[in-house]
Order: sequence, then C-alpha cells, then structure tokens
Amino acid sequence: MCGAPAQGQVLPAGINLEKETVITGRIVKSTGEAVGGAFVRLLDKTGEFTAEVVASATGAFRFFAAPGTWTVRALSKSGNGDVTLTPQSAGIHNVDVQVD
Repeated sequence: MCGAPAQGQVLPAGINLEKETVITGRIVKSTGEAVGGAFVRLLDKTGEFTAEVVASATGAFRFFAAPGTWTVRALSKSGNGDVTLTPQSAGIHNVDVQVD
C-alpha cells in the first residue's frame, strides 16, 4: 500500500502559498475524462525521479516543490504522458497531463 497522502485539489490547512510552490492538476484522456489511479511522478530538470503519488479517483494529484523546471509524468492503463513546467515563484501551478 502506498504511503502517499490522499490527493485532491483542496490544499491542507496551514499552507502558505506565498512561500510554498505547489504543482497540482489532473490526469485526463484527450476527451477530458479523468483517469483515476494513475501513477504520477515528479522528475527534476535532469530527469531524476523526485517523488510519486497515485492520482485520486478524479485524476487529481499534488506535489510540493521548489521553483525550477519539473516534469510531471503519468503512467496509467489508459496510456502515459508528461508535461514539463517551470514555476518561477511560490503559489499554485496547475497542469493537466493527457495520457492517451
């Protein structure tokens, strides 16, 4: 069983978005349908594995990171996909990853 916290779009109480960089989003098919249960990986700018969570039933995921270049990679029964983003500051940075 995965020890990752439950994923969702609502942030836990006490998160200071002026100091925290949050990468959040959903795993979706090209039709926009959510893909739940996907393994979602966070890779640093060199492609090195940093973290992994399991997407919620609605395809939602969340990582706490630092400003910089990150790749979010999703692995699912529906397919795989990735998106690279470069948050430059603290706050919420939303990205959807298409997997089919």
